[in-house]
Amino acid sequence: MPFSDAAAAYNTVANGPVAQNVKDQTAKTTTELSNLASARQTPPHPAATGQPLTHYHSFFSELLSWNNPRASAIAYASIISLIFSVRYLDIFRWGFKLTWMVLAITIAAEVSGKTLLNSGFATQLRPRKYYTVPREKLDAMIGDVHELVNFFVIESQRILFAENIYASAAAALGAFLSYYLVKIVPYWGLALISTTVIFFAPLIYKSNQELIDSQIKHASEIVEAQTSQLRTVAQKHTEQATQVTKQYMGDYTAKAQALIKGARGSEPTPVKSELSEADFPAAPKAKLPQDPAIFSTPEPVLKAKAEQEPLIAA
Repeated sequence: MPFSDAAAAYNTVANGPVAQNVKDQTAKTTTELSNLASARQTPPHPAATGQPLTHYHSFFSELLSWNNPRASAIAYASIISLIFSVRYLDIFRWGFKLTWMVLAITIAAEVSGKTLLNSGFATQLRPRKYYTVPREKLDAMIGDVHELVNFFVIESQRILFAENIYASAAAALGAFLSYYLVKIVPYWGLALISTTVIFFAPLIYKSNQELIDSQIKHASEIVEAQTSQLRTVAQKHTEQATQVTKQYMGDYTAKAQALIKGARGSEPTPVKSELSEADFPAAPKAKLPQDPAIFSTPEPVLKAKAEQEPLIAA
């Protein structure tokens, strides 16, 4: 009777609504995790440079879109738990403690076994073949790490060169707020806030997409109207400035031409003489004598100066 009562109680608990709900949630969670894992495919649309994106772009897009809410919640809880564990738990010290305790147990078991039974306990538990990492698995892991690194490299460049204006604006706003928050918030708190914003901002947008889109559209229309008005006013002022500049240039050109003409008009004009050739006497037509002595002039005779005697005798 006690055995039958225990079996009946077990069947009641195992097949009850609570157990059935747990089984359903476990099945749904497994399905969503499988969907998230299968989302790791290269996106069909490339980057702005034409380069293909990594399969982690699809993976993180699916994760942050909350299309699989249980998987996204598990990922968020795991990251938050890791942050708190790093902050409040001395993981490295515990790791060293666990290492020396395990090694001490195995050494003591081996020594005591060889002492008592001539065969160590660790030797008996030792596998026939040590475990090794298959090359295929290692290549797959290296490939995943390579894709993950390229994901961060490509995304940082896309944000830097504003391929998506909204993503670049969000990153700029986050960096601006972090610059001031880091003065009063520790790094683990900043990591906690960043993780929460990254996970829940898409969820809030997805839950209120119609309202947010309408507000964004209204704001875009206001900005466009203001920009158009400013463009019209700027164009009007530019045209006025151009006309005024042309007017001043025309005035200065006319004044410069008038000054040039006035300078040319003030130059003295040549006076025409009323005298004629008959008013002057005729030039003599007699030939000049051919004797060169007439034109030669005596050279002056220079008197030689007497040499002065030196003041001191040699």
